[in-house]
Amino acid sequence: MERRRTFSREFKLEAVKLVTERGVAVAPAAKDLDVHENVLRKWVRGLRDEPQEAFPGNGKQKAQDAEIARLRKEVAKLKMERDILKKAAAYFAKESM
Repeated sequence: MERRRTFSREFKLEAVKLVTERGVAVAPAAKDLDVHENVLRKWVRGLRDEPQEAFPGNGKQKAQDAEIARLRKEVAKLKMERDILKKAAAYFAKESM
């Protein structure tokens, strides 16, 4: 089984500069760097769209993704609390009859 290759942030930045600043086409640049064309295009697009948060690295999330994960956890906790309160209300309503 082949492991997925990982590339450093510096490598990705240099690969993108090769395409954007030096004007090398994506296909030959990808072939020279031994990466798939789509991967190089994704790097170029990622740096163009969000230059500050491009290539966050292993274990690091973009601020927006971290916020979404935090909110999802909070929603799950609130749903659990709501369900517990519903069951408690039904139980006490049944006891008071």
